[in-house]
Amino acid sequence: MYSHQLLKPDGRQLTLYSRFPIAEAIIATSPSNQLVQINSHLRWHPLRGEWVAYASYHQEQTFLPPPEYNLLASSNGSQFPTELPSGRYDVAVFDNPFPVMTPSASVPPKCIVETLPANGLCETVVFAQNPQASLSSLELDHLALLLEVWGDRTLILGANQQIQYVLPFDNRDAEVGINLHQSHGAIYAYPFIPPIPARILEMQRRFYHEHHRGLLTDLIQKEITQNKRIIYQDEYAIAFVPVCARYPYEAWIAPIQPVTTLFELNAQQRWGLAKALKTVTLKYDGLLERRFSYSMTWFQAPTDGKTHPEAHLYAELYPADRSLTGSELAGGMFTNQALPEEKAKELQAVVVNIEQTAEQRKLSLQLNGSRCF
Repeated sequence: MYSHQLLKPDGRQLTLYSRFPIAEAIIATSPSNQLVQINSHLRWHPLRGEWVAYASYHQEQTFLPPPEYNLLASSNGSQFPTELPSGRYDVAVFDNPFPVMTPSASVPPKCIVETLPANGLCETVVFAQNPQASLSSLELDHLALLLEVWGDRTLILGANQQIQYVLPFDNRDAEVGINLHQSHGAIYAYPFIPPIPARILEMQRRFYHEHHRGLLTDLIQKEITQNKRIIYQDEYAIAFVPVCARYPYEAWIAPIQPVTTLFELNAQQRWGLAKALKTVTLKYDGLLERRFSYSMTWFQAPTDGKTHPEAHLYAELYPADRSLTGSELAGGMFTNQALPEEKAKELQAVVVNIEQTAEQRKLSLQLNGSRCF
């Protein structure tokens, strides 16, 4: 992996990553030379026992501009500057111009509940320079690079003493909160462990202390033994519809052997996870005639300086769903209208070729048609 760090005209950091050497002459760009003044804060929710972030300036960010004004396109010298410079590279990571959290946040307002400065970091990850690219269309070595990038950012962000948890995620399409057309994701680095990762870690910790082995490791071995819901498997990685899936078509991706963070993955595990990720996203694309909107989140060990032998790195992918009830949203108990085994069979039935080019896949879809459910 090659990387090159730059400073944008507005003072934000930009890091370029590539499978090939990166030219030193690349000059960083930004839509504006003035950085948005940010001082977000956190308020304690006494009933839920969690922090809530407040960042009103977030409403100022650009939302789904016309393609000719793509802020994530490579700058071409026109009068409309973008976030990314021209040049040869594969992945770009830069400070979000409208972050929910920032290291410089200070002096939160006084309130009837406890408040804190929102001292975290928020980064944008552009997966590829091609505006039409998606995770399913990227080459396997490009996806392996992306996994290495997530690991590198986990190491760099987690080294900050303010940060306790690094969460990479991808929301595909406006249905799940994305505000720019080009395929990209985000990394949030929190000054605390967020509620859902904290609960996952607590369940893993209890199981590990009682059984002296990992909870997810145990579940993966049971899935392999039963072999009903597996979507992809090789020596190093697995993708499956979990037996406890909360959403139709939910899929988990994980290394088979326990690894606590993205940074700790070896080359074979990254390659296996790249094949698993490409398989699942290609199958998502093959399910519906329309573009399949989904969310993907990587859960890993905290960066709090403690050892976490109970943690097992994995990703959750699930489709956008606006029909959630109060029980699901507020109570946390989900009602899935389809058995995981049924949806696993549908995903298993979608034939994909992870070595297939984007042009070949487009022709295949035109010849065979797409199934609609």
